Amino acid sequence: MKLKIFKALWGCDLPIEQAVEQAVHAGFQGIEGRAPQDSREQEKWSALFEQACLDYVAEIVTGGDYVPHARATPEQHLADLKLGLENSMPLNPKFVTCITGYDAWPESESIDFFKAAMALAARYDLPINFETHRSRSLFNPWVTQRIAEAIPDMRLTLDISHWCVVCERLMDSEISVLESFLPQVRHIHARVGYDQGPQVPHPAAPEYAAALLSHQTIWARVWQLQKQSGQTCTSMTPEFGPDGYLHRLPFTQAPIADLWEINQWMAETERAHFQRFSS
Repeated sequence: MKLKIFKALWGCDLPIEQAVEQAVHAGFQGIEGRAPQDSREQEKWSALFEQACLDYVAEIVTGGDYVPHARATPEQHLADLKLGLENSMPLNPKFVTCITGYDAWPESESIDFFKAAMALAARYDLPINFETHRSRSLFNPWVTQRIAEAIPDMRLTLDISHWCVVCERLMDSEISVLESFLPQVRHIHARVGYDQGPQVPHPAAPEYAAALLSHQTIWARVWQLQKQSGQTCTSMTPEFGPDGYLHRLPFTQAPIADLWEINQWMAETERAHFQRFSS
């Protein structure tokens, strides 16, 4: 089994041409991000990815923004998904990572919604993974377990950093719960959370070594299950980001670390981790 690592566009303020150059220079195999709505931009992105031999993972966010609008209905979320699918198609994505649903919905409503979302993605012939994300339907491991059991063919993008802050503990404490739906994971977002937040200041810091190891242990279990199922390729996106995630100094708001440096460190660390796993 091979590992493909994607560069996240979240937190990257560079023009797409420079973002592609950055990804290639750092040895990434693809780009993950939200597709532009303008058709000319879509054509430009597609050409750049093809020239650079980079795969593309489409990120689609529904409900208005990363934190969904409280009054957005399932129908509005589906409309956002449809628009995102249409915008992504010209870029020939390998699959979709969808941040969707709402944590306040009854589970039965979320189950009906995910089934409708999967049917919609199937009309575009695009594989879709639903991201485990706080403020969304999959906001904790126990809800995710019940929804995934109700929809066995549901596929997930695993980001356990969100659950660390929701549950106020590292997720290796809940490994027996995670085991029930880890076979449904198809993609990993490699951000390291801790008991008081979704993003440690820097994953290389020794004071967060236990948090890093906790995440790596679960990621390796995903790889093991994928390998056992005959999967030939797995994928991961280092996704340390901005917007309240990146720690800043009080008063000056100066960032305490460089996001691109962190994500490169995460990519290099996980390449080595995967090599150890494979051997």
